[in-house]
Order: sequence, then structure tokens, then C-alpha cells
Amino acid sequence: MPIDLFMTQLSPTMTEGKIARWLKKEGDALESGEILAEVETDKATMEMEVVDEGVLHKILSPAGSIVPVGSVIAIIAEEGEEVPADYKSAAPAAEAPVTTPEVEQPAAVAAKPAPAAAVSAPAPVARKGGRIKASPLARRLAKQKGINLAAITGSGPNGRITRSDVENAVRRGINLGGATAAVVAPPARPMPAGPLPYHEDEFVRVENSMMRKAISRRLTESKQQVPHFYLSLDVVMDRLMDLRAQLNEAADGEFKLSVNDFIIKAVAKALVDVPAANASWTESDTLMHKHAHISVAVAIEGGLITPVVRFAEQKGITDISAEVKELAGRARAGQLQPEEYSGGTFSISNLGMYGIKQFSAIVNPPEGAILAVGATEERAVVVNGEVSVKKMMTLTLSCDHRVVDGAVGAEFLAALKRHIECPAGTLI
Repeated sequence: MPIDLFMTQLSPTMTEGKIARWLKKEGDALESGEILAEVETDKATMEMEVVDEGVLHKILSPAGSIVPVGSVIAIIAEEGEEVPADYKSAAPAAEAPVTTPEVEQPAAVAAKPAPAAAVSAPAPVARKGGRIKASPLARRLAKQKGINLAAITGSGPNGRITRSDVENAVRRGINLGGATAAVVAPPARPMPAGPLPYHEDEFVRVENSMMRKAISRRLTESKQQVPHFYLSLDVVMDRLMDLRAQLNEAADGEFKLSVNDFIIKAVAKALVDVPAANASWTESDTLMHKHAHISVAVAIEGGLITPVVRFAEQKGITDISAEVKELAGRARAGQLQPEEYSGGTFSISNLGMYGIKQFSAIVNPPEGAILAVGATEERAVVVNGEVSVKKMMTLTLSCDHRVVDGAVGAEFLAALKRHIECPAGTLI
């Protein structure tokens, strides 16, 4: 029988995807391993790889279409199969009664990063034999919430969808109802509403990518919904800069430590000292994290991504340095796996290399805080009543006041200052 091809959730925050282009046309035979289409998500442009062989019977969403997660985008038929002209896509899995057997829903594609992609994202679990594995409780909750199980990647054994998987989809505000995408040609992009103070010959329109839209949406939500407050502190960098120079000289090219490597390690140790600052907010609970998983902001073409240095409190500074370089390189090459840019507990954004003295970053939910790192510069400071020149850096901590109070933020910065100004301790 015909197989419905769904727009699946290819990244943890994806709610819709844009069909960048179809690499197959209607009537083409499909062989396992071939690339069927490219889909632009909020994280990357992904290649959809054929899993089940057959024929691409009908494309429901042409190139350029923006399709909600859970919608049917194409119909695949078996070789030589006659598909009735009045064939309609099967109802979404969430519509099935809880008491029925598991819904038949063959997976038609798997996803992998396109060569030019900025970031990779998780492929949905292939449902071998056409069955969606889900617990009865997950099915009941999905039916109540109107969630299409076919669009959720299960975290349970063998890809089984659990109650928490459905609850996470609901919490992210994803409507996975499973409607068939309308067969409508992508409309021309309209000019912004209202008069513009620019002559048409004086600018070039650059269409906002799915990543830029996602960044806009998430940061807007963060500033509107997260009660930010900011704390700034100056730290003396002379000892750290001297220690860094000595270690790099002793390494004789084997490694090269950056200031950011020391900051990451110092942050991890400060989070151990002040665990209340290592927290995340959910509507039901405050999550007090046991380990320092540090998200490090990396600028990539078209946006920003935050690869995560996990268990940073347990790693040596040379290991952190090597890991950051490797993660940043693969981020710019579009080779990161989803687990490598999600699950952070605290973020660091460093613009010091651009000469920025001080700035305030936006909290990256559900994390409770983010540290903005400025440039190291020589300043005239007063020490014991005398003016002297020291290398200084300004740090600004942005906090979600729901989980990190002012006193906790101040205590964390004080601990961080101690570790930075006495950097030898970060090597122990």
C-alpha cells in the first residue's frame, strides 16, 4: 500500500521545515541510500535519505514550501503499484484509539547533514516493519494533546516513544497534528508592510533562513518571558596571561591555550563552588544540575550555535582546549551531532577577540545564566592607594531571576574572580 512521507522533527526545537529542493521527481524510482530532498530546518539544511525503496508517486509540498512538523509532504508507492486517483493520506497516528494495536507507519526517509549545512540534527528513528513504538500512556497523552506520534523521535529502548517524549513536544509548543500539507506553490516574498525610508536601488533583500527565524523567535521569547538581570565585575588578568604564555611556550607547539579555555575551566570550577548558579527553569521544577555542561557560543555562517563541553569540571584545561577547537571546527563545517549542541547548563559568549570591552548577553533557555566575556586590556587601576597599570577584563553575568537570585549571581561571580585571578588553581 502507499506510504505517507511525513515532515519529521529533525532538530529538538524544529516546529516546521522548508523544502529547499527535491532531488527526485514524481515517477522516479527510489533506492535505499539515495538523497530524496533537502529540508531547511531551524538548525541546518538536512538531506533526506531514502530508507524504503519504491516510487515517488506524488509530491504534496513543492520546493520552497514551509511545512509544519507532522504534515505529509509526499506519497511513495511500491514498484508497479497502482495508486487510486482518489487516494488520500492515512490519518495521523495520534488519531488512533488508545486500545488499538500500534499504528502502521513505515518510515520513508532518514536525515543527515547536507554538505553545505550549518548544523546537523537528529534523524527520526526508523520504524522497521512500519510500526511506531510507543507506550500506552504516551499514546493516550498524544491523543489528548493532538500530537502525531509519527513526528516524534522516541528516547526509550529501541526508539520507543515515552510519556516524557510527548510531554517535551507539548512543552515546546509543537503542534504535531499531522495535517496534509497543502499543494500550493510558494508565494513570492512580499515587501515589509508600510513605507520604507530606503530607495529600492539602495538595498538587497536577503531572505531570512529558518535558522535566523529560529534565532529571532527564541531570543525574542527569552527577552519577553525571562526576567533578566545583569551583574558586571572586573577581573585582573595579569597572572592568567602570564600562566597562559608560560604553558604555551612549554608546549612547544603541542597545544595552544586561549584565554577562553581558562574562562571555561574557571566557570566550571565556580559552578562547583556555587551549585545554585548551575540551574534551569521549567514550569513544574527548578533543575539543579550536578555537572557543568558549558555551552560555548560559536559564530557560523548565517547564525550562531552553542556546542557543549560536557563535564567541564572534570576535564583538564588542555582537554577543554582541544575539545573546543574540535567542536568549533565541526560546527563551522556543519558536522555537529544534536547531542553536541544541546543539553548545556550554562553558557559563555566571548566577544573579547573583537575588542568589545563589555556587553550583556541574552539568556539561552532553559539555562539559568550566561556569561558575557569582554576583551583583556591594559587599564589604570588604584591598588593600595597607588595608580598602576594592569591587564583587566570585564565579565557580565545575565541571569534568569526565576532560578538565579541576585545574591547567588554575585556569589558565583566572586568565585569566578578568585579562579581567574589565581589561575594555577584551575590546573589542579
